Amino acid sequence: MLKGDKIGLRARHEDDIPVLRTELYDDVVIGSRADGAPWRPITPGSKDPRLVVDDKEEGRVPFSVVELEGGTLVGTATLWGIDNHHRSAHIGLGLLPSARGKGYGADVVAVLCHYGFVVRGMRRLQIETLADNTAMLRAAERNGFVREGVLRSSAWVLGEFLDEVLLGLLAEEWKPSLEGWTAGRHAADRTAPLS
Repeated sequence: MLKGDKIGLRARHEDDIPVLRTELYDDVVIGSRADGAPWRPITPGSKDPRLVVDDKEEGRVPFSVVELEGGTLVGTATLWGIDNHHRSAHIGLGLLPSARGKGYGADVVAVLCHYGFVVRGMRRLQIETLADNTAMLRAAERNGFVREGVLRSSAWVLGEFLDEVLLGLLAEEWKPSLEGWTAGRHAADRTAPLS
């Protein structure tokens, strides 16, 4: 598990999937805003490609987000679009409605930055989010991401085109916010093999 101040990122467990599907993707509004594809219902018991993990897929690393205190599932996080040649990747996350407003988003971004820069050796991390997603914008900027531009009317969401904000962070700009972590090393108790 990779640990932040409040949350941990761990491997996806089979029993996480129904909770994440119900809380994040069955709701048409939340699902439409979170996914780059049109919302569609997923038959109960079927393999939901957004949530099922393929350990052989090299370009995407999905995590389940849990509270450190108690281990309660609070969301999902992903390093995706991993390009090992250019050493770049994208960050994505989704918090369950009950977990929002608790500062978990900034902590998830911090841990994903550690994973991307330290564990995977990325040079650049990127976030694209809807322009009205103030929580994600705040979480990104608290971790040093810089707004690089606006993709005007680039996202079709529930009958309207919305702007997206593009944010980027380079490895040399990254300042770890997690106690005990530095750009080149981390405290031994902060990370352990993913379980």
